[in-house]
Amino acid sequence: MSEKLTLNDNRDFRRLYNRGKSFVSPVLVTYIMKNKSDNLRYGITTGKKIGNAVRRSRSRRVIRAAFFELKDELPSGFDIVFVARGKTPYVKSYVIRKAMAEAFSAAGLIK
Repeated sequence: MSEKLTLNDNRDFRRLYNRGKSFVSPVLVTYIMKNKSDNLRYGITTGKKIGNAVRRSRSRRVIRAAFFELKDELPSGFDIVFVARGKTPYVKSYVIRKAMAEAFSAAGLIK
């Protein structure tokens, strides 16, 4: 049985940044890598370049909302990290969802 877990350890984020496959869009950067477990794990990164705490929180919120709409279509056994970009706090979640879907289809996770 697969679970949806969040990535918390810095080493997991660094591993994806270094060895994961990246997909870039104007609103989101997505890193995807196969893991050794049967879990779908995800993490969200919002840096200080995004803006103040309110904008960073909104960015995380819209990324999480878009991911939860697509998570049932994804296979288990992958680690995914989303990195917010400068435009992320200013767009709606459907724009983020579209960027995620494009990254997932380019990675071969969904059709």
